[in-house]
Amino acid sequence: MRPLHFRSLWLSDTHLGTRSLQSRQLLDFLKNTESEYLYLVGDILDLEHAKRSWHWPRINEKIVRIILDKAAGGTRVIYIPGNHDHILRHLDGTVVKNIEIANQAVHCTANGCRYLVTHGDEFDCVIQNSPWLATVGSVAYDWLLIINRLINNCRRFFGLEYQSISAWLKHQTKIVVNYIGKFEQVVVDVVEKNGVDGLICGHIHHAAVRTIGNVLYTNSGDWVESCTALAESSNGTLGVIEWAGSNPIREVRAYERVDDSYRNRCLASSS
Repeated sequence: MRPLHFRSLWLSDTHLGTRSLQSRQLLDFLKNTESEYLYLVGDILDLEHAKRSWHWPRINEKIVRIILDKAAGGTRVIYIPGNHDHILRHLDGTVVKNIEIANQAVHCTANGCRYLVTHGDEFDCVIQNSPWLATVGSVAYDWLLIINRLINNCRRFFGLEYQSISAWLKHQTKIVVNYIGKFEQVVVDVVEKNGVDGLICGHIHHAAVRTIGNVLYTNSGDWVESCTALAESSNGTLGVIEWAGSNPIREVRAYERVDDSYRNRCLASSS
């Protein structure tokens, strides 16, 4: 297939270095998309997980190489560290291999809107105020992803498509749904204080494009469960892409209990 061209792309929460990364989908996405801007919105390298174990198959080298090639080839690549790669935050303002490292950025779309781009963990009261609880939650989440991987290995054996069982379970849980709602409201308050039109983040592994009051809240999702990215089309429209196998643009599905319709799903132009 010919590459799909976007003005801008945002990826977050790939968690390179763990077994949970959907590496084939991510590599396929990077091979088959082009953009003028590519934002890596945190938790790209899971350096926190490296303290416990490190998983680095050959395909990860290909993923890193294609990002470096994009940066060398004229794509403006901006890496915004998250809580799992926070060690890179001390490199704020530096350029490494043509990749700009910034703790925050402001992106101006083709239609003149300004969006604050940040990972989002700074809005998370659990991580900021209860790091021990965040650690317990991270371990539990790792086990959930392992179960998810085993179930999908069985589904693949029987010729069934991938389904994120872990994402489904999370979003059937009232406490998680309520947490996401509170997270989004905190984000809105921060956006209004910063005088921008909206915010683009990751962190909570739940892709979204939502208008809340006068603020556009967007989240690029993740690559361990949903394989989603945020995209800007040539006219400045923002939308969510769900990348499943070799099917590049797939109708995304809203979680039943979350008001999130991805109504501006972003279609690309081929070039």
